[in-house]
Amino acid sequence: MNIPPRPTPSWGLRLIARTLAAFGTAYILPSVDLDEFTTAIWLAVLLALFNSTLRPLLILLTIPLTVFSFGLFLLVINAGLVMLASDWVDGFSVEGFWSAMAFSLLYSTISSLLEGQWMLHVVRPRRRP
Repeated sequence: MNIPPRPTPSWGLRLIARTLAAFGTAYILPSVDLDEFTTAIWLAVLLALFNSTLRPLLILLTIPLTVFSFGLFLLVINAGLVMLASDWVDGFSVEGFWSAMAFSLLYSTISSLLEGQWMLHVVRPRRRP
């Protein structure tokens, strides 16, 4: 049986999903402050850039530590990137390492759920009667 691959959402939909995820995660976590919605947009763009450039490089450099920790060191890398983003984006602050890790976990969960929801509603093929 040939199953066609699922199309990925456009960059605009992913940006909206990740912006809403950043804003929602900052609302949920009391130790994370996000001033405005435009700050959430800049945060989503910066985290996307970090995840496409710095994260693969950091993973490559820390392969032995990642293997030794059974992949749990990837959570440390994600938390570090969130803390770096809090230094770079004005209006976004994270109180500490554990807050950054919680933000990272919630942000990725909410953004993947939102992107999945848009895939169901935006790209779902119509059924013929």
